[in-house]
Amino acid sequence: MIVEPSGQSCGAIVRGVDLAGELDTQLVADIRKAWLDHKVLAFVDQQMDDDALERFTLSMGEFGEDPFFDPIAGRKNIAAILREADEKTALFADNWHSDWSFLPEPPSATCLMAVDIPPVGGDTLFSNQAMAFAALPEARKQDLRAITAIHSARRGYAPDGVYGDKDQGRSMAIRPGEAAMATYSHPLVRVHPETGEEVLFFSIAYTIGFEGMDEAEAMALTLELHQWCEQERFVFRHKWAPGMLLMWDNRCLNHRATGGYEGYRRELHRTTIAA
Repeated sequence: MIVEPSGQSCGAIVRGVDLAGELDTQLVADIRKAWLDHKVLAFVDQQMDDDALERFTLSMGEFGEDPFFDPIAGRKNIAAILREADEKTALFADNWHSDWSFLPEPPSATCLMAVDIPPVGGDTLFSNQAMAFAALPEARKQDLRAITAIHSARRGYAPDGVYGDKDQGRSMAIRPGEAAMATYSHPLVRVHPETGEEVLFFSIAYTIGFEGMDEAEAMALTLELHQWCEQERFVFRHKWAPGMLLMWDNRCLNHRATGGYEGYRRELHRTTIAA
């Protein structure tokens, strides 16, 4: 297995492994170590079907919950991140977020398998939330450690949300509902359970406030942290290619989609790995 670091804030290309078949214990251990070291792994030149995607996911942990997606036909744990060539809806997932951070136990990882990749555009951006926290002044770190963030899916998946009842003509099988109004609180600064790094755990998409703060104060803090974390020095830009599997760590990264592939179809198959 050859691991080539991106030279950016996180991320690495992995060559020399075949994920289509059975995965032995040593290979799984090597992949996990590389994943924890680099936070985003892109496995190139893979020939994986949905069975292989499920096997790989289960080699890294149990399937996570996907509360607002319908799975693809014949599967319980694979969703399609899909946009048809002629689609006119707003781009999906283009706000910074960590997948399903509003759950009591958000997924530790997400996997995306390339199915149909346009020749241009569609990069995925990642923000290293551990690096961003480490770069803060010590006094600011101490302030932030005392804050609790309130997370919710309401902005996206409630009936009146971005992907709610008025979102027509979308090819993805999104399932909005009243359950998106629920909230769950997490410490703003969390300790990564495997690496021990302190991480800023918040996002523009899913953080709706902070305990003990009024709306104006909470919005000011959200914007301050957002502007800090999305500096170029903390961001990795991943470029897709056919035959690629991507795996990233939701516990220490935010990510967002980008467009630029108008007129082309794009499909990826997604699984999540439980905490």
